Parts: sequence; structure tokens; C-alpha cells
Amino acid sequence: MLPWTRAPRTPRARRTLAALLLAVAAVATPTATAAAATPTAVTATSRGWNDYSCKPSAAHPRPVVLVHGTFGNSIDNWLVLAPYLVNRGYCVYSLDYGQLPGVPFFHGLGPIDESAGQLAAFVDTVLASTGAPKADIVGHSQGGMMPNYYLKFLGGAPKVNAMIGLAPDNHGTTLLGLTKLLPYFPGAEDLLNANTPGLADQVAGSPFITELNAGGDTVPGVRYTVIATRYDEVVTPYRSQYLDGPNVRNVLLQDLCPIDLSEHVAIGTIDRIAYHEVANALDPAHATPTTCASVIG
Repeated sequence: MLPWTRAPRTPRARRTLAALLLAVAAVATPTATAAAATPTAVTATSRGWNDYSCKPSAAHPRPVVLVHGTFGNSIDNWLVLAPYLVNRGYCVYSLDYGQLPGVPFFHGLGPIDESAGQLAAFVDTVLASTGAPKADIVGHSQGGMMPNYYLKFLGGAPKVNAMIGLAPDNHGTTLLGLTKLLPYFPGAEDLLNANTPGLADQVAGSPFITELNAGGDTVPGVRYTVIATRYDEVVTPYRSQYLDGPNVRNVLLQDLCPIDLSEHVAIGTIDRIAYHEVANALDPAHATPTTCASVIG
């Protein structure tokens, strides 16, 4: 998740960008990087996930790793989806990544390649704990894109069965054109790179995004699902979220339920229609139709 939530007119956009840069300068230092290479697992929650005594069942043989978005964390992003999956018999785990020194609760701000290294270590911990040979990954926003670096460059493909992205910025984002204003603010891009590299990495055309997508969107052996909403105001245009390649299913939420008005945040944090489609992607052999009625499922 990125910090802008609307498509403002240009003067307002400039004020918004200026305010963001001031906030970034206030909370981060120029030398800030992702915290530890190995994440500290959350030891307990109130709703049954991150339970390291959980053993996958025959019905659901793979643990599910949840990857939060920018400014998210391992708990708040998943207060609805994690229990939803636990109640369906999955072993579910979530991590914090991309931490900056002195910035609590709001994560996913460090360099994304380093965040992918944290994910790699976390997946290894989960697989060792559960005894499963592979995991499934579900991510929101940056959390639906960052794992692709793990899959392509950090040896993750043999350890992952399915990659499911909720509003992932797979090809970066223009933020409805807001980032095009950066050249009008001398030093703004340097400030973003120095203080919050996790934001700068997500800009469409950034060196990170260029490297990530070089040679194709996907890797062999992994099933990919992208779940997008046409009302996404952060990862824009929303079709940029889609992946191209074998074993890919791109889903538009409004094709499943035309009256669903979820935007970028809601699709990842509260939308049970989207969550039904996540459950289908995790267990396609037992998938059921996802409709507007899925909200009560």
C-alpha cells in the first residue's frame, strides 16, 4: 500500500507530494535501511495464526504466508483474512518486513530486494516448522509484488506452490500521474530514495521494477493469481497489476460482483468477496463460484 488515496488535480497533487516528503524527512534518516535480514516471527495473536505448532492437513497440505503492504504490518493487514483462512483449516503465518529504524508499526519501507530476503528467511522458518515442502503466498499491494523478487532471484520458486496478489503493483505504479511531478521538485526523488527506498522502488520505471520484470513476469512451477479492483486509486492503472505468462489467472473483482466498490485498501483488508477468490486460488480443485453472495460465506 502506498500513501496516496485519491487522484488530485495538479496543484493539490503538488501540495500532497510536498507534505509526504516532509513527513518522510521527519520519520526517517538518510541512512535508513531494512532492519534485520532475518525476521522475528510474531509469537502469538488473538485469532489463531502464527501458531508454530500447526501441522498442515491432508486437505490443506501447504502453509499460507501472508505478506502485508507498504505501511502495513503482520497483524493489522490480516485481521480479517488470517482468521478467515484459519477457520477453513489452513496453517497461516504472517511476517513484518522492510522495517526502518525508529519507525514502529509502519513497515514495508526498506529496499524491496532486502525485504525479499527477509521473506526468504521467513518462508524457510515456516517450512521447517510445518514440515511442508512448499508454501502458498498471499500478499497485498507491495506484498503481492515483492515476493516475485524472491521467486525469480532468491531461489524461492521451488519452495512456493501459488503466489496470490491482492492489488499488487507488479509493474510499479504511476499513482495516477503523481510521480510524474517528481522532476518539478529538485531533490525530491533523492529524498525518497534515501529515506524510504521501499516507496521509490515501486515507482513505474524504477531500476527495481525494471530488474524485476526483465525476462518475463513469472517463473516456471508457480501458479499465479492476481485479484484487482477497477476502483484502485493507488496502483494505477489497475490493469498494470496483471501478469503475463503460463499458469496465470488475472481476476477483476467487479467481474465477480459488479456492485463491489472496494478500492486499494479494502480489497486487501476487509473484502470477503476477494477472500473467497483467495480461497479458490489456494484450493482450485474445490473452488466454488465467487459472487456478491460470497460476502456472507
